[in-house]
Amino acid sequence: MAALAALGDTQRIVEWDELPESVRTIPENFNPLDSGVFMKHQTEWVQLIHSVDLAIAEKCRRSGITLATALDDTITAASSKAAGGSNVFYIGDTREKGMEFIGYVAKFARVIVAAQGGGVSAIEEFIFTDQAKRGEATQEITAFRVRFASGFRIVALSSRPENVHGLQGIVNIDEAALHKDVRKVIESATALLIWGGKIRIISTHRGVKNPFNQLIADVRNGQYGAAAAVFKITFDECVANGLYERVCFMQNKPCTEEGKKDWYMRIRKAYGPRKSAMREELDAVPRDGDGSAIPGLLIERAMKEVRPILRLSLDDEFKYWPVHSRAKEIDAWIRKQLDPCIAYLKKQETHYFGMDFARKGHLSVIVPLIKMGDLRRRVPFVIELHNCPIAQQKQILWHLIPLLPNFSGGAMDATGPGQNLAEETWDQWNLVIEVTLSNAWYRDNMGAFVQLFDDDMIDIPRDLEHESDLRDLERIDGIIKLPDTTTENEEGVERHGDYAIGLALADFAARTNKPVLAAYGNMHFRFIS
Repeated sequence: MAALAALGDTQRIVEWDELPESVRTIPENFNPLDSGVFMKHQTEWVQLIHSVDLAIAEKCRRSGITLATALDDTITAASSKAAGGSNVFYIGDTREKGMEFIGYVAKFARVIVAAQGGGVSAIEEFIFTDQAKRGEATQEITAFRVRFASGFRIVALSSRPENVHGLQGIVNIDEAALHKDVRKVIESATALLIWGGKIRIISTHRGVKNPFNQLIADVRNGQYGAAAAVFKITFDECVANGLYERVCFMQNKPCTEEGKKDWYMRIRKAYGPRKSAMREELDAVPRDGDGSAIPGLLIERAMKEVRPILRLSLDDEFKYWPVHSRAKEIDAWIRKQLDPCIAYLKKQETHYFGMDFARKGHLSVIVPLIKMGDLRRRVPFVIELHNCPIAQQKQILWHLIPLLPNFSGGAMDATGPGQNLAEETWDQWNLVIEVTLSNAWYRDNMGAFVQLFDDDMIDIPRDLEHESDLRDLERIDGIIKLPDTTTENEEGVERHGDYAIGLALADFAARTNKPVLAAYGNMHFRFIS
């Protein structure tokens, strides 16, 4: 179906009056069933699945696409072979989804088959035998089915690639992006096309790197030919097609434009600060990465201009230099690289810093941060230290802190070997918080950090490696943090989202502006004003 007109700034919840009239209004004397059981997008989806062999629906939540598919499949399975009847197989991401789909089928079947004067079985639970590619049995699993007098059946299976081997007919893969092994499920189902089968792949998105989104790109690029098509439906299109009115009809409630506005905005605002999740689940816009916490376009928007990134990488021999020689070398680097950056800082602005610590392998990153009068955060420059002895990290950091105008606080990674430097720095400046990074700390603080990008309240230097670090932040089991994987830059230096953590710690310091003594499991921080 044709997409609705763009809503302008899609990085925020739009105001009600900005929405298209088709979304906001209710036609006079509107009856949601005048055009039939289906809404417009459901009808268009059913028309599409009968015209192509491979149909893909990228959809918002609760669009009714699966329900429409269940009704169409019931008609198909109840029909004779001469009339286009066929077996239908449903593969959901969970057992509960399969039971729900079969429940739809059973309800529809009672009406359809009664009208035809035929017969239909009740929902049956049976043992389905998995098959490997060579045909041998691999596992017996519980499945559900409804059998029709036509001789055809609708079967709900679990999400296993092996389930598809040996099947023939129509296969629905629902919530494909959530399957544990969606790539192999899709590959296994594709073989059905050889003998005239049909495949319907239905899902909301789960990040741009998910195989579901990659499949959509391949189909749109023509790699599957004319026998494949993508159908996209968003929440706003569903609303324009009468979703609110259907909800009122099912709940026996009156439809009003004021009620529609409240209902619509309540659904949008239910996502709170998780705007990237809202866009993915309601607007069918995949997040940038598999569970990526900050979409790439928001990171790019935050990178206003190129600013100094002071990168100091030392070889292994440096630590064997005499102590005074190391100090002299770093002092020269400070005068040449760091002092000119400090000189540009404005005396009237309030400054903080965050530091993610590493000794070897990863990077130590020091992020000065300015908290503007309108609460916007601005990063004037960044210091990155690779393979730098702790004494020289202390030399650089302790040179910076007293020169930050209106210094009001810092937060330092006190995890593992960083604890000693963080504790010494706290002893010297009691405005410095010691943070042992943990799931509890990430849970309590990373949401507010990510919100800065959603609200366009952060201004950071433009840098390719920093962009990569920020893209590495993911939602893992509901917590925004870094995965265990590392990346390597062109110089062979490993990165593990070091800048992202340094920046998050700087923001944490800027938000923690009163005396605090708290514990997060084995994490502690101290703050004394």
